[in-house]
Amino acid sequence: MQRPLVNRRHLAPLLIMLTTAASIAACAPWELGDGDDHDGLGPGSVVLSNSPPPAISGGTMLVARDGRTVVAADPDRDRVWIVDLDTQKLVAEVALEAGDEPGRVVEDAAGRFHVALRRGGAIVTVDAAGKIADRRDVCPSPRGIAFDEPAGALHVACLGGELVTLPADGGAATRTLRLQRDLRDVVIDGDRLLVSLFRSAEVLTVDAQGVVTERFAQPAFQMFGQLFEPAVAWRMVGLPTGGAVMVHQRAMTTPVVIEDDGYASGGCDNSIVHGAVSTVGTAALQGTSGIASAAIPFSVLPVDLAVSAGGDKLALVAAGTGEVILTSPSLTAGNDFEGEGMCNDGEQRLPVPGEPTAVAFAGDRVVVQTREPASIVVLNGATIALPGESRVDSGHEMFHHNPGGISSLACASCHPEGGQDGRTWNFDPIGPRRTQSLEGGILGTAPFHWDGDMTGLETIMSEVFERRMGGMHQSPRRVNAFARWIDHLPALPASEVMDPAAAERGEALFNDATVACASCHSGSALTNNQSHDVGTGKAFQVPSLLGVASRAPFMHDGCAPTLKDRFSGYCGGGEQHGKTAHLSDAQIDDLVAYLESL
Repeated sequence: MQRPLVNRRHLAPLLIMLTTAASIAACAPWELGDGDDHDGLGPGSVVLSNSPPPAISGGTMLVARDGRTVVAADPDRDRVWIVDLDTQKLVAEVALEAGDEPGRVVEDAAGRFHVALRRGGAIVTVDAAGKIADRRDVCPSPRGIAFDEPAGALHVACLGGELVTLPADGGAATRTLRLQRDLRDVVIDGDRLLVSLFRSAEVLTVDAQGVVTERFAQPAFQMFGQLFEPAVAWRMVGLPTGGAVMVHQRAMTTPVVIEDDGYASGGCDNSIVHGAVSTVGTAALQGTSGIASAAIPFSVLPVDLAVSAGGDKLALVAAGTGEVILTSPSLTAGNDFEGEGMCNDGEQRLPVPGEPTAVAFAGDRVVVQTREPASIVVLNGATIALPGESRVDSGHEMFHHNPGGISSLACASCHPEGGQDGRTWNFDPIGPRRTQSLEGGILGTAPFHWDGDMTGLETIMSEVFERRMGGMHQSPRRVNAFARWIDHLPALPASEVMDPAAAERGEALFNDATVACASCHSGSALTNNQSHDVGTGKAFQVPSLLGVASRAPFMHDGCAPTLKDRFSGYCGGGEQHGKTAHLSDAQIDDLVAYLESL
């Protein structure tokens, strides 16, 4: 099914979207109040989950080697479901600890299933009958996991940069590498590992000795006079012929012109963000040249990807529009960077009710996991309902769904998993602005945006959600639900400090009045919520430093690739931005060690 390419303005990211509870209507925090009664993203209807559900991460389902057993991790309910496709029955319900947020699943040679617990900081092992056989701490934020059959080992990629190797049959880690932050997926490719980076969509090659030997950076992409760069690698899986395939976003790097009708944009769906499926880890993408795959328009939040056993079919989930897109490697093949980019709308687009978040092949069958209601869906076949409690939440819905109107992106397109995409957008006439994170509860840090020009959520909703993104006007009840969900996004857990003594010395420097970091970065959120000119051109909002190590590049314009670069002088504002010129290089390292511990 081909979707027509319409001539419309698509709109840019919701850079930061929060306010104080006092500014949200006249209700007490999270009270529903009065409003019209409409469904979906309309202005009235509101449903609140008992506890706000986690942001969508995708890629939480596995079809076992037998071709009939489905193992689905459920981060909304802290469960693992085991389903038999042939009998269409639930085999087991595995209850985990509250807040574990299970994610990726792999099967080992003995038929055991290993699940990465994204918030639980562990790997849980479940047998085919649904009994928990083991639980092992691995790192604060495990993300990707792969089974290495020749070695009988599990490789776990962690948000904090740890790559941990564990025996599949139990026991302590045999190796822990420190690569770089923001690791996402890991794929076994012969005697090497391919490890993806979430926000940059790059891939690291790690050899058998644990050495990073290559770094694959996908090429830029040009379309209709606009330039796009790879971003947000939602999912990477191995190919039967070697290498891997990744579903990711691309973001526009040419200026985003703010006009009366929103953000000017480009590409085949006129959006500043589009989806793509790219082959990685092969000779075609080594070095700085390569082939850019075709854009897949209207693929809002492409959070998962599956490859058929023969490697000739691809299926991806677009969670933001509630559909599965079926295509093939030949249709996702792209163009030489020197030419104009191509659009591939896929062979088929199939709507899937119930918020699809994961997809897999079971022979010729395409299997989809939905989060609400919880179910396993065989396309053009049966739907197997799962018995989990409802996790409907209007705030979660507004954040992840395409808002309609003239936009083909969601809030989560630029704030994936409630965080940030690592991009510096070039807004005309505002200037370069680094996407800000929403994690850690930010209602108390108003006013918002780097310029402090968004005084409350009502301003965000009218200016960004409605005018720039083309969303519908929302009732106070729904705005309140939106704020409730965002303010419950947890802060990212900090990884173990490599040198605790250095971090302790850095903390002393941070709080030293002569260095003056704490004069602005104070309080529980390490911000005074004020705007200051620190020598970077004008007054900007003081950001919270909680989780700052995971937010590279740094500063409002992304000018500092690393935290140490922030203190180099060419970017951070010099002596107007703290008094650090008198510090030695070793003291700067201590200060960075402390910031990385936050």
